[in-house]
Amino acid sequence: MKQRTYRILLTPEEEGGFSVSVPALPGCFTQGETIDEAIEMAKEAIALYVETLEEEGEPVPDDSRSLEYSLTVAL
Repeated sequence: MKQRTYRILLTPEEEGGFSVSVPALPGCFTQGETIDEAIEMAKEAIALYVETLEEEGEPVPDDSRSLEYSLTVAL
């Protein structure tokens, strides 16, 4: 089994729980009631997304070389 690395963004929702997006995989979204559940759901969503890309012969992105930084700007 090949390993790939993906950044996920977890966003707390007003009604509770967390939504999750995967920037390297457009349209790959999921959600969970807790952070742990959201992460597990993200793993499943990513696996299905990548499986579909492979079945269709499409290139599979990988975030392993991406860098991320949070920048706070005083305005």
